Amino acid sequence: MSELISFVGHPPLHEPALVVVLEGWIDSGTAAATAMQTILGNSDSEIVATFDTDTLLDHRARRPIMRLVDGTVEDLAWPTIELRALTDENGRHTLVLVGAEPDHHWQKFSDGIIDAALDFGVRSVVGLGAYPAAVPHTRDTQMALTSPSSDVVDAFSGFVRGSVEVPGGIQASIEWAASGAGLSAMALWAQVPHYVSGMAYPAASIALISGLNRVAGLSFGTGELEEEAESTRSHLDELVSGNPQHSNMVEQLEEAYDSSASQYGPLPTGDELAAEFQAFLRDQND
Repeated sequence: MSELISFVGHPPLHEPALVVVLEGWIDSGTAAATAMQTILGNSDSEIVATFDTDTLLDHRARRPIMRLVDGTVEDLAWPTIELRALTDENGRHTLVLVGAEPDHHWQKFSDGIIDAALDFGVRSVVGLGAYPAAVPHTRDTQMALTSPSSDVVDAFSGFVRGSVEVPGGIQASIEWAASGAGLSAMALWAQVPHYVSGMAYPAASIALISGLNRVAGLSFGTGELEEEAESTRSHLDELVSGNPQHSNMVEQLEEAYDSSASQYGPLPTGDELAAEFQAFLRDQND
């Protein structure tokens, strides 16, 4: 096992999914971070492993937070990377990897994560992210699915597919290592309207949680995100309606969205999703 990881405990887990959300990953609208905060906020989790951040992180890029009260330094909080265990609403075991994206030793870190995943009997690895796209806030959030395995991509319908060369994050490295070790590995991406990518966009967080539930067979709730999404939608509607130029832009985005969405077809029904996931699990077992 990697010297970068220190185990705190080893709870008995049954075929958990490993969900990866690390700070520094592409996350427009803080969609993935908010989705993870919602999942952890609605669940009791326990730390099962910590990582050597003194080796992995550049503390000039991620400085510790100093708490100063009346001239006295009361605390120095260092950035962390943690592996946590929890269960979803139906009692299914889940591991989440949270914290800062490492600055150093990416391949060694990824190998250590996969060694731990195999030790815990992980069945699938899912990374969450979000990117700015030319889409309107007046439509449902579109989702893209990527994977090192074309079989995994082909196993799920209704997701955007694309071709591009871009700098990768540590989650891509983890997914690549997971696929090489024979694990199902994928990333879910929420498309965030480019004109709001710098602000919180809870609709994308909802889409990520729903997508995670779908591809990993989990059941995590969205908490207060539904109300927050409605409030954000109303605020954006008000802003756009007061500016003819913005209204015209949104209308053009709606036309492009409606035209492109037809190629992916409607999302499957609940029964179709269940059958799709069961078929996926059978293929992985085979």
